[in-house]
Amino acid sequence: MRKIQLLTDILHDRHSLSEKEYELLIMEHDEEDAAYAASLADAVRRQHYGTDIYVRGLIEVGNICRNDCYYCGIRRSNKKADRYALTNEQILLCAEEGYRLGYRTFVMQGGEGSLPLERILQNVETIKHHFPDAAVTLSLGEYERDAYQAMFDAGADRYLLRHETADREHYQKLHPDGMSFEHRMRCLQDLKEIGFQTGCGFMVGSPYQTAHHLAKDLKFIEEFSPQMCGIGPFIPHKDTIFRDEPAGSVSLTIYLLSLIRLIKPNILLPATTALGTLDPLGREKGVLAGANVIMPNLSPYEVRPKYELYDHKISTGEESAQSRKNLEKRMEAIGFRVVTARGDYKESH
Repeated sequence: MRKIQLLTDILHDRHSLSEKEYELLIMEHDEEDAAYAASLADAVRRQHYGTDIYVRGLIEVGNICRNDCYYCGIRRSNKKADRYALTNEQILLCAEEGYRLGYRTFVMQGGEGSLPLERILQNVETIKHHFPDAAVTLSLGEYERDAYQAMFDAGADRYLLRHETADREHYQKLHPDGMSFEHRMRCLQDLKEIGFQTGCGFMVGSPYQTAHHLAKDLKFIEEFSPQMCGIGPFIPHKDTIFRDEPAGSVSLTIYLLSLIRLIKPNILLPATTALGTLDPLGREKGVLAGANVIMPNLSPYEVRPKYELYDHKISTGEESAQSRKNLEKRMEAIGFRVVTARGDYKESH
């Protein structure tokens, strides 16, 4: 048997490798190795979640952001961004429509500071009041611990905060002074300690990224043990300093999804919009490689093009939540089924 496949078998059995071994898996794999990892990851996912694909209704609550991350289209200094923030009424209407369509998790995502804390709490409480059988996930960036505690107390179930890179020096190359790697990691720790189902994640192919950085990301996921992990290929945005950088690799992203499934067999793992943006079949390929979550868009049509983290983001058509039937057909075509469920993390037994 090939060396990389033997290493993949060890990961499958132990859910742990050294950083050096992760780096080897990344640097020396080929298509055959990736297909082998995908077959193992698919089998592992089926043991825990069967062929169920969980859908999350994504509500992009606003594109106002106090941060100035170098890679992001809604960064504070982008004067060309057409800013918006949804009203509480608009957010509830999105959730009502999603609930009718069968969604039982709503993901409120936005730039940091799009909504003041008081309004975040109001929206969580309102959604939980109207739809007590639904879960609320927040992805609204970095806050102090007491703010996270207030969100949890208001009824939020999950929090997704992508760490973007587990290497401090690499983090500093992607973010301006004033943003702290230590604070990002502290936030993730706080979220977990408070009791959120916690998600982290990173970009694949971001500027200055090496196989060593990706190996550190995999080791971080192994040690932090999140309930969710969102990864997607880096895609440049025309109004950032990284506008001319190449996009990340779809095939490497899909391979890393398989490795993450082997590291943490019961993880909730999305096939992201970024995958579908770079490859029309990107999300199908992600699911076949071990992903089990898709997050279609419930945001009002008129704001979807404004929430542009990267260029050419798909924001209508089958990406949208209204195309539930099309999504079901696409998943059925590859042997999976979209289910109406909260889609909670399943503890290992």
